[in-house]
Amino acid sequence: MTTKMKHIDDLHFEHQLWMSEAKFFADELKIYQKRLAEVASKNTKEDVRKQVEHFQNQFIIQKEQLDILNHRVNEHEQWLEKYATNHPVAIDHKLFPDHDSMHEKMDTFKKLYSELKKEFLQFLVTWM
Repeated sequence: MTTKMKHIDDLHFEHQLWMSEAKFFADELKIYQKRLAEVASKNTKEDVRKQVEHFQNQFIIQKEQLDILNHRVNEHEQWLEKYATNHPVAIDHKLFPDHDSMHEKMDTFKKLYSELKKEFLQFLVTWM
Protein backbone atom coordinates (compact mmCIF):
# COMPACT_ATOMS: atom_id res chain seq x y z
CA MET A 1 0.00 0.00 0.00
CA THR A 2 1.45 3.37 -1.01
CA THR A 3 1.01 6.48 1.01
CA LYS A 4 -0.29 9.46 -0.91
CA MET A 5 2.02 12.44 -0.66
CA LYS A 6 1.11 16.13 -0.65
CA HIS A 7 2.80 19.50 -0.56
CA ILE A 8 2.72 21.50 2.64
CA ASP A 9 0.45 24.14 1.03
CA ASP A 10 -2.14 21.48 0.20
CA LEU A 11 -2.10 20.13 3.76
CA HIS A 12 -2.37 23.65 5.14
CA PHE A 13 -5.34 24.36 2.84
CA GLU A 14 -7.12 21.23 4.09
CA HIS A 15 -6.49 22.29 7.68
CA GLN A 16 -8.02 25.70 7.01
CA LEU A 17 -10.99 24.12 5.26
CA TRP A 18 -11.62 21.67 8.11
CA MET A 19 -11.36 24.38 10.73
CA SER A 20 -13.81 26.56 8.80
CA GLU A 21 -16.23 23.66 8.48
CA ALA A 22 -15.89 22.89 12.19
CA LYS A 23 -16.65 26.52 13.05
CA PHE A 24 -19.73 26.39 10.83
CA PHE A 25 -20.95 23.17 12.48
CA ALA A 26 -20.35 24.63 15.97
CA ASP A 27 -22.32 27.77 15.06
CA GLU A 28 -25.11 25.64 13.61
CA LEU A 29 -25.24 23.57 16.81
CA LYS A 30 -25.73 26.76 18.83
CA ILE A 31 -28.70 27.67 16.63
CA TYR A 32 -30.14 24.17 17.03
CA GLN A 33 -29.74 24.35 20.80
CA LYS A 34 -31.73 27.59 20.91
CA ARG A 35 -34.43 26.06 18.74
CA LEU A 36 -34.50 22.99 20.96
CA ALA A 37 -35.00 25.22 24.00
CA GLU A 38 -38.00 26.78 22.26
CA VAL A 39 -39.52 23.36 21.64
CA ALA A 40 -38.88 22.35 25.25
CA SER A 41 -40.57 25.48 26.58
CA LYS A 42 -43.69 24.92 24.46
CA ASN A 43 -44.09 21.16 24.93
CA THR A 44 -44.15 19.43 28.28
CA LYS A 45 -45.26 15.99 27.10
CA GLU A 46 -43.09 13.13 28.35
CA ASP A 47 -42.19 11.85 24.88
CA VAL A 48 -41.17 15.35 23.77
CA ARG A 49 -39.03 15.83 26.87
CA LYS A 50 -37.25 12.54 26.16
CA GLN A 51 -36.53 13.61 22.59
CA VAL A 52 -35.33 17.02 23.79
CA GLU A 53 -32.94 15.31 26.18
CA HIS A 54 -31.78 13.00 23.39
CA PHE A 55 -30.95 15.95 21.14
CA GLN A 56 -29.28 17.87 23.97
CA ASN A 57 -27.01 14.89 24.55
CA GLN A 58 -26.30 14.46 20.85
CA PHE A 59 -25.44 18.14 20.45
CA ILE A 60 -23.00 17.89 23.37
CA ILE A 61 -21.39 14.83 21.82
CA GLN A 62 -21.09 16.52 18.42
CA LYS A 63 -19.51 19.60 20.01
CA GLU A 64 -17.01 17.40 21.85
CA GLN A 65 -16.14 15.61 18.62
CA LEU A 66 -15.59 18.95 16.89
CA ASP A 67 -13.26 19.98 19.70
CA ILE A 68 -11.28 16.75 19.33
CA LEU A 69 -11.04 17.14 15.55
CA ASN A 70 -9.96 20.77 15.88
CA HIS A 71 -7.31 19.78 18.39
CA ARG A 72 -5.91 17.13 16.04
CA VAL A 73 -5.89 19.51 13.09
CA ASN A 74 -4.15 22.17 15.19
CA GLU A 75 -1.54 19.66 16.34
CA HIS A 76 -0.76 18.67 12.76
CA GLU A 77 -0.67 22.29 11.65
CA GLN A 78 1.76 23.15 14.44
CA TRP A 79 3.95 20.19 13.50
CA LEU A 80 4.05 21.39 9.87
CA GLU A 81 4.88 24.94 10.99
CA LYS A 82 7.70 23.70 13.20
CA TYR A 83 9.03 21.51 10.40
CA ALA A 84 8.93 24.43 7.96
CA THR A 85 10.73 26.67 10.46
CA ASN A 86 13.44 24.07 11.08
CA HIS A 87 13.81 23.12 7.37
CA PRO A 88 13.04 26.29 5.39
CA VAL A 89 15.04 25.44 2.25
CA ALA A 90 12.71 24.35 -0.57
CA ILE A 91 9.89 23.53 1.88
CA ASP A 92 7.35 24.16 -0.88
CA HIS A 93 8.89 21.28 -2.89
CA LYS A 94 8.95 18.76 -0.04
CA LEU A 95 6.23 16.12 0.02
CA PHE A 96 4.53 14.99 3.21
CA PRO A 97 2.33 11.96 3.86
CA ASP A 98 -1.34 12.74 3.40
CA HIS A 99 -3.35 12.65 6.59
CA ASP A 100 -5.72 9.89 5.51
CA SER A 101 -6.91 9.20 9.04
CA MET A 102 -8.04 12.83 9.39
CA HIS A 103 -9.91 12.57 6.09
CA GLU A 104 -11.69 9.51 7.43
CA LYS A 105 -12.46 11.16 10.77
CA MET A 106 -13.83 14.28 9.08
CA ASP A 107 -15.90 12.24 6.63
CA THR A 108 -17.31 10.14 9.46
CA PHE A 109 -18.12 13.24 11.50
CA LYS A 110 -19.88 14.89 8.53
CA LYS A 111 -21.92 11.75 7.85
CA LEU A 112 -23.05 11.37 11.46
CA TYR A 113 -23.70 15.09 11.81
CA SER A 114 -25.80 15.08 8.64
CA GLU A 115 -27.89 12.19 9.97
CA LEU A 116 -28.41 13.99 13.29
CA LYS A 117 -29.35 17.19 11.49
CA LYS A 118 -31.93 15.36 9.38
CA GLU A 119 -33.37 13.69 12.48
CA PHE A 120 -33.50 17.00 14.35
CA LEU A 121 -35.17 18.87 11.49
CA GLN A 122 -37.82 16.14 11.29
CA PHE A 123 -38.34 16.50 15.05
CA LEU A 124 -38.85 20.26 14.58
CA VAL A 125 -41.40 19.69 11.82
CA THR A 126 -43.34 17.44 14.18
CA TRP A 127 -43.26 19.63 17.29
CA MET A 128 -43.05 23.25 16.17
